[in-house]
Amino acid sequence: MGALNGWVMAASAISLATPSAQVQQSAGPAQMRVAQLYPYQPPTYAVPQTSPWETHKVRLAALARQQGVREATIQAVVPYLRPNSRVMELDRAQSPSASSGYLLNFRPYLDRHITSSLINRGQYRYSAHWTNLSRIQSTYGVDPSVIMAIYGKETSYGSVTGTFDLLDALASLAYEGRRRSMFEAEFIAALKLIDQGVRRSQLRGSYAGATGYPQFMPSVALRLRTDGDGDGYADIWRNEDDAFASIANYLRDAGWKRNVPWGVPVRIPPTLNRAAIKSRLNPPRCPAVYRRHSRWLTVGEWRRLGVVPGGRGLPDNEMAALMETPGAYAEGYLLTTNYRAILDYNCSNFYALGVGLLANAIAQR
Repeated sequence: MGALNGWVMAASAISLATPSAQVQQSAGPAQMRVAQLYPYQPPTYAVPQTSPWETHKVRLAALARQQGVREATIQAVVPYLRPNSRVMELDRAQSPSASSGYLLNFRPYLDRHITSSLINRGQYRYSAHWTNLSRIQSTYGVDPSVIMAIYGKETSYGSVTGTFDLLDALASLAYEGRRRSMFEAEFIAALKLIDQGVRRSQLRGSYAGATGYPQFMPSVALRLRTDGDGDGYADIWRNEDDAFASIANYLRDAGWKRNVPWGVPVRIPPTLNRAAIKSRLNPPRCPAVYRRHSRWLTVGEWRRLGVVPGGRGLPDNEMAALMETPGAYAEGYLLTTNYRAILDYNCSNFYALGVGLLANAIAQR
């Protein structure tokens, strides 16, 4: 060991010596010329290369620390993250939703998504949970049948909640980079859920990061999950009443208006001047979805144009937009701001109209 230490010390001394110092120790002009032509260079050592995935994990850990995530949580999760190629493949395969097309017929979608099974199972839960649903309605003002319809649409009443490991999926989507900032933020939100006591094993869901009975993104779960049964804990992964209250809280946060239906079917006169009712708005979000909607008029104004509402009544002073709906059980629907709250959950006319019509069937309206 002493010899080795001596070798290390000698090597260090050599590496620190300047070429002129070495030349001065040379015996003759030949050696000096060699030293001038080939000056001494200290030895170089290969540095292990870090993989892009490992570099990505270091970035995620740093972002989490900046956001106040506990170090214990970071160390329990980040070193063990694994890239999920299937998640990245599914994300790359995404294309604009068919719901953006103005002339598409609604019937094929509704036939697939408003089935007798969904209606019957929704009615059973609607009845079984009515005590809590009515209390949730009193607190949040949201129609319980819409809550139940969203639960049915999102997870088939809790039977299909997703099997992807949420942390691996979100880290992989951030790594892929198509929507990096969004998925980095969702990854950190998932770590914060662990900080709040949610078990790592519970954080499973869709490949895109939606989790639990309501299929909330982690940032939404952090902000809006709510205790629905009074036990002091909001468990949207195993407790249906907590999921119902959380969906209601989401819709209220999105602008749900108490005691107003999402919309009503209408008869449209053949003389309707569609150019006169065309919306001139240019919404920053989901413009193709809102392109199907007319401008806002009061129900009384619609009546004077010959657009006759049916189903649940809407007061004449309520604002509504008309959407023509080929194949959707009616020529069209007058849509209230509550329909827009459903769109906030999933910005697709196919989705929102499907939820509304399933809700009507569950409540037997």
